[in-house]
Amino acid sequence: MSKIITISREYGSGGKYIGELTAKKLGIPFYDKEIMEKIAEETGFVREFVEKLAEYAPSGSIFAYAFVGRNRAGESIEDYIHAAQRKIILELAEKGDCVIVGRSADYILKGKHETVDVFIHGDMAAKTERVCRFHGVSPADAEKLLRDTDKKRSVNYKYYTGETWGEAKNYTLTLNSTKIGIERCADIIAEIYKNT
Repeated sequence: MSKIITISREYGSGGKYIGELTAKKLGIPFYDKEIMEKIAEETGFVREFVEKLAEYAPSGSIFAYAFVGRNRAGESIEDYIHAAQRKIILELAEKGDCVIVGRSADYILKGKHETVDVFIHGDMAAKTERVCRFHGVSPADAEKLLRDTDKKRSVNYKYYTGETWGEAKNYTLTLNSTKIGIERCADIIAEIYKNT
């Protein structure tokens, strides 16, 4: 059975980079944007459209799902994309050990594969600075982007899993990337992967 590292992360916490670094240290595949490309291929939707719906709720409220368009079977485009995402994550896990970032992979793989489920968070000031640097936005815009993105991730996760995104009991461990640092977070995750 494959052992999969799943990484959920607050926006701006460096979770993607921690996942990439962990995979590199362990010599195993890393999946993030590749999942979006595979969903786009499978559904026929353009990747940018898939990216908006695969991990984010239509708004910051779970009630937004009540107002999305649905077909006669009661399935929305969001549901269709989520089903394709679930199928792809399960297929990637079957191929062997890997690191998967986001997309409710921790929940999707629960009970099906051995997993090390990680939640990466960080201090607001550090996340704001990182978003300002990478996206060239003002601190106020960065803070709004951080709040909005995490809210939509949280709502999406709640809708499709029934669980609370970021709640410690849902993960093997949670790490504060501001306090621990990107490199050390990757070392800790790699060590747990090797010894569980």
